[in-house]
Amino acid sequence: MNKPLRRVSVFCLALVLALMGWVTWLQAAKAETFKDDPKNPRVAIGKYAAPLGNILVDGKPVTGSQATSEQLKYKRTYQHGSLYAPVTGFSSQIFGSNQLENLYGDVLDGSDSRLQSPADALTRKRAKGGDVATTIDSAVQKAGYRALGGKTGAAVALDPGTGRILGMVSTPSYDPGKFAGSGSSDQKAWQAMSRDDGKPELNRALRQPLPPGSTFKLVVAAAALENGLYSSVDERTDSPDPYTLPHTSTELKNENTAAPCKDATIRTALQYSCNTVFGKMAADLGAKKVAAQAEKFGFNDDEVDTPVRAAKSVYPDDMDAAQTALSGIGQFDDQATPMQMAMVSSAIANGGELKTPQLVDKVTDGGGNTVEENEPKTYGTTMSARTAEQLRSAMGTVVDKGTGSNAKIDGLSVGGKTGTAQHGVDNSGTPYAWFVSYAQDGNGHQVAVAVMVEDGHAERNEISGNGLAAPIARSMMQAALR
Repeated sequence: MNKPLRRVSVFCLALVLALMGWVTWLQAAKAETFKDDPKNPRVAIGKYAAPLGNILVDGKPVTGSQATSEQLKYKRTYQHGSLYAPVTGFSSQIFGSNQLENLYGDVLDGSDSRLQSPADALTRKRAKGGDVATTIDSAVQKAGYRALGGKTGAAVALDPGTGRILGMVSTPSYDPGKFAGSGSSDQKAWQAMSRDDGKPELNRALRQPLPPGSTFKLVVAAAALENGLYSSVDERTDSPDPYTLPHTSTELKNENTAAPCKDATIRTALQYSCNTVFGKMAADLGAKKVAAQAEKFGFNDDEVDTPVRAAKSVYPDDMDAAQTALSGIGQFDDQATPMQMAMVSSAIANGGELKTPQLVDKVTDGGGNTVEENEPKTYGTTMSARTAEQLRSAMGTVVDKGTGSNAKIDGLSVGGKTGTAQHGVDNSGTPYAWFVSYAQDGNGHQVAVAVMVEDGHAERNEISGNGLAAPIARSMMQAALR
């Protein structure tokens, strides 16, 4: 073979080897990447080739599948879609999926290896879709949804002893079935939702951190008792009224100027929601001690997974003494989701032990066999049992004699804390109404609830945690302990 021909042969061989190497790399190293790429049409074709498994509430499906005449043979359907959208999320042939529909997508479409029989594994046949059973109590969910009505807000109900999420409501909501398919009507429904200023796609229960207002006073009270600043909720505090913020001439005052807030006990200060008491208490403790207590409840943790991840609730750092005082009444840069405040109330109800919130009870294969079961998990110990008992007692006073009277329920022990959080420049925005609570029946069964009303369509002077949020919490607690 002459020299030029030999060079051409070697070059061609090198090209063939390079091509074989490239193909091998694509089929081996990159196969899973391409398989999971949402832009790969085969992904959607495989996912919707058969009916999907279902998401369950009270053991019954709140989702389904409907045959189509398109290339994607089945599309997702939803029962009471707006009611359960904050729980299920959506699964759309065009727009993908989110929340449980996304996190458990492999289970629902049968591609999870745990669902395959040995024969399926050998033939690479997709198994029948499995089901995801939630912890949601339909009665609690419906009670919260009806009570929120046309308001913009959210509510979360937890079982303090297990962390099971019994209700998770966000309004306004949306019907995920309206854009589950691939037609023009589905596209129009998605566009309409995206343009809606009410942001119905936002899960406010998990993803909307806002100033928690006076509900944060429970965290400061826990810090004061745990750090020995005060020995009990009935010891008088050192609290002037009004209170001048440290190193400033700015006076912190109380909404109710007739309230007995001067040197009030923690019980009385919670009963009347005394800003002066908790502002000074936070400043006396210092930001580090308040932060340490807040973080025991879950603040500043950006990995609170239910398994749907909650937005981080924030207790700020790098504050001076005056800012620390304002943070003590749930203002300055404090931010909390309704889930976070439900965790605070849940820990108090459960003797100081905080259980990790859980939305999924178990996962089953297409034959109903359990492949994953979630046992209760402890997030951490937030306070001593004595401190928790003291705070439960004081929260009971808030409902029996104080600002939380609208949460009273005959036959149940109920405790709560109201909050009306300012926002906007110079408090120009509509205040947020909060209520956090717990209830217990005669058999020791408990529920913890947090409600946030972002916009109750009420006059500014009519917005309060007791007026707007407490009745919603009461409805959910009644349903949980019915």
